[in-house]
Amino acid sequence: MTTTLGTASAGPGEIDTGRLEVGETRDGSPVGLPVAVVNGSDSGKTLYMQAASDGDELNGVGVIQRVVPQLDPAEISGTILIVGIVNYHAFQVAEHRNPIDDTKMNRAYPGNESGTSTERIAAATFDAATRADLILDLHQGSTSRMLDEVRVRCGKRHRLHDQCLELAKAFGCGYVLDQKGPDGQLARAAPDDGIPTVDPELGGAVGWDEASIRTGVEGVWNVLRYYNFLEGDQPLETQTRARGFEQYGAPGGGLVTLRKELGDRVQPGEPLFEVTTPFGERKAEVTADSDGILWRARRLPQVATGEYVCSVGTDVGEY
Repeated sequence: MTTTLGTASAGPGEIDTGRLEVGETRDGSPVGLPVAVVNGSDSGKTLYMQAASDGDELNGVGVIQRVVPQLDPAEISGTILIVGIVNYHAFQVAEHRNPIDDTKMNRAYPGNESGTSTERIAAATFDAATRADLILDLHQGSTSRMLDEVRVRCGKRHRLHDQCLELAKAFGCGYVLDQKGPDGQLARAAPDDGIPTVDPELGGAVGWDEASIRTGVEGVWNVLRYYNFLEGDQPLETQTRARGFEQYGAPGGGLVTLRKELGDRVQPGEPLFEVTTPFGERKAEVTADSDGILWRARRLPQVATGEYVCSVGTDVGEY
């Protein structure tokens, strides 16, 4: 049976690429998202993957760029649907939000086909995503430094919570943030439609980071093996899970020096960072409020009062 996504169309044992039209630019030129269809020789599940929902989060694009050329439809059972770049306008200018309507894409799902630019793109990609049995929405921690992790965003009381946790464990990058996400995230909206969905957050970089991309590539292969798209055993490995997330800002302006590295355990009262003047005079020291793991940190040292510095994953355990 032929499978189509936008202008990409592939019969069993075939792969094709094309464009999914989502509107026009200001000069009337069509806007088409790059898409791919990988139609396996044998029947099976359908996996949907997308990247660059936020236009400056490029590691997911790097994952897809490396995965797709290695996919052999003759060896695949099932179908893989891919949107390689979701936030078209933001990607063009390397910005986080869609500059057409100054909106964050991953707060717009399930979208509105008659709405703003962002809502229309969200609606088109949500329609593609909800054709699948499983969804991987590839992200990164924007330009901050962050652990490679997978986010389960449906909330612990959701009927698909266990299935989303299983998908996160199958991806297997070592860390999982299991915390209900904001309204409008794909990883919240799609489970409401009955589809296990996770949000791999592949580090954080300006441009992209090869180590995090390799982690993401391996995560995709893990999922393909675990859910029988590809032959081969894929055991589940224990993941470190945080159920909470605390953010810390600068109490004053100056230069930040972190006292912990990403992945370090922290205890209440333990120093996280200090703020100094340009002459090295200490202005403030900020300590942890809770037990946890240093999960994310800003990249640039200079801060204004109240500006974001770092995040600690809390309520940490294993599953």
